[in-house]
Amino acid sequence: MSDTTTLISSLKQGDRKSLARAITLVENDLDGAKEILLSLNLENAPPVIGITGPPGAGKSTLINALVNKFAAQKLKTAVVAVDPTSPFTSGSLLGDRLRMMDHFNNPDVFIRSLATRGSLGGLSAKAIEITDVIRSAGFDRVIVETVGVGQSEVEIAGLADITVLVLVPEGGDDIQALKAGIMEIADLYVINKADRPGADLFAKNIQHLVHGQDENVIRPIIKTVASTGQGIDELAAAIDAKSTQRNSVKRRSLLYTEKAWRLISQQRMRDVSRSALAAQIESQLKADNFQLYRFCQDYR
Repeated sequence: MSDTTTLISSLKQGDRKSLARAITLVENDLDGAKEILLSLNLENAPPVIGITGPPGAGKSTLINALVNKFAAQKLKTAVVAVDPTSPFTSGSLLGDRLRMMDHFNNPDVFIRSLATRGSLGGLSAKAIEITDVIRSAGFDRVIVETVGVGQSEVEIAGLADITVLVLVPEGGDDIQALKAGIMEIADLYVINKADRPGADLFAKNIQHLVHGQDENVIRPIIKTVASTGQGIDELAAAIDAKSTQRNSVKRRSLLYTEKAWRLISQQRMRDVSRSALAAQIESQLKADNFQLYRFCQDYR
């Protein structure tokens, strides 16, 4: 029996060390990664809960409160926290891991941070594969948090079965920027920091914005104060209710099409190295005759 076969067997049994190893192999395209992905059986896997919203909305605090709720229910929870990568240093703070330190010693909670690695939509290029690897490892809840980058957060709708949009009462300008995209795709709306002035009026404004999108689909608007746990029970119940509702064929087609598009695009770009690309551009810039479109046409 090969090491990869043993790893896959342990992964399916919920072994956390095997899960961490499998994620590392898949994230870095190491030997065994393809075999792991082809072995995944996600027929009975839990749905993916996507938590998104603008910076400062309190997404990490909200997730922390949700994990506490699920832990109290003896549910096994995994969190994929996506942090932004610097386009200049290629470094990533991975700060969400620091904000969820309370759960590190809980055997029923698994937290993995990912860097976006240049992805503009708030999701790592490897987020789909890694999330599916995690879903195959015996969890009851799988949460993915995006970095919070605005309009391009609609990418989360191609990964998550349930999309939760987190906003704050003073986020009127954010709604104007978001409404043409994620506002139309979210399944649940959360007004976090609802103890601040204007929360009720803000909730009514959101209700007006989303009213009439689809009369057959109910999109709850829930007010929370994540730092104190207020509204978390209601949010968890709304997520559970959405989890039991089977997505329409159209919605499932959207999910799989988006995933397939990104996976195929990733495979086609496999031989393009960002660091090598940067080195070539830097070299040609020194020649003082650099032309972007000519460079892209001739790039090998």
